[in-house]
Amino acid sequence: MKKIDAHAHIGNFGGWANVGIDAERLVGQMEEFEIEKAVLCASGPSKNEDVLEAVKKYGEKFLPLVYLNPNEGEKCIEEGEKYLGGYGFKGIKLNPLSCAYVADSEACDPVMRLAEKYGAPVFIHSGHPPYSLPWSIALLAERHPSVKTVMIHMGHGHGVYIDAALKMARRYKNIYLEMSGMPMGSKIKEAYETVGRDRIMFGTDAPFHHPSVEIQKVLTCGLEEKGLKDVFYNNAAGLLGL
Repeated sequence: MKKIDAHAHIGNFGGWANVGIDAERLVGQMEEFEIEKAVLCASGPSKNEDVLEAVKKYGEKFLPLVYLNPNEGEKCIEEGEKYLGGYGFKGIKLNPLSCAYVADSEACDPVMRLAEKYGAPVFIHSGHPPYSLPWSIALLAERHPSVKTVMIHMGHGHGVYIDAALKMARRYKNIYLEMSGMPMGSKIKEAYETVGRDRIMFGTDAPFHHPSVEIQKVLTCGLEEKGLKDVFYNNAAGLLGL
C-alpha cells in the first residue's frame, strides 16, 4: 500500500529528546517501509537550509515545509517568502511549543496571510499546554478560513486534547489532522468517519517515532481498505496537490 509520511524531520534534537536522523537515513527508512514521499521539515527555524539540501539531493522523495518562528516578525516573513516563493516549498511548519508562543497569537497572522498568498498549508504542532492546545489552533484557523491548517499529532498523548482535536476539526472545515504520536488507533477511524474522509493523514514524526509503530496504528484502526488508502496516501496527496 502506497504511503506518504505527512510529518517527518531531519536534524538532531538534543535535550530531553536526544534523537536525530539525516536525509540519507530517512530515505533508507522510507524505502524499508514503502513510504513513497515524506512531508519534510527541519529540526528548527534556523535549519531550513538542511531541508533545501535534502530536496536538491533526493528530489521528489521530499515535500518540503519551511519552518518559521512568528516571534521573529519581519525576518520570519522574509524567510517564508524565500522558501515558498524562491524555492517552491510546499507549506509551512509552526511549533508554538518549541518557539514559546500561543498558537492563536496575533504574531501568527502574518504567517497565515503568507500561507494564503501561496496557497500553502500550515502544519502546527498540537497537544502541549499552554502553547499548542487544539482550541488555540482552532481559533487561529477560524481567523483564516481559507488556509488549510494541519493539526499535527491531533492532540498528541492526552485523551482530552485528542477529543478536542476531533471536535475542533468537525467545527472548522479548514482543519486537517495528522496522527503521529497519538496513541489511540480508534481515533483515526473516528476522525475519518466524523471529521472527513479527506482530512486525516498518516505520519511518523521521524525521528521521534518508528514507522512500524505508526503504520500499525493505522492498520489496526478498523478502517476498510479504501479508508486505509486514503489515510496512508490519498489525503496527503490531495492536500499537497500531487
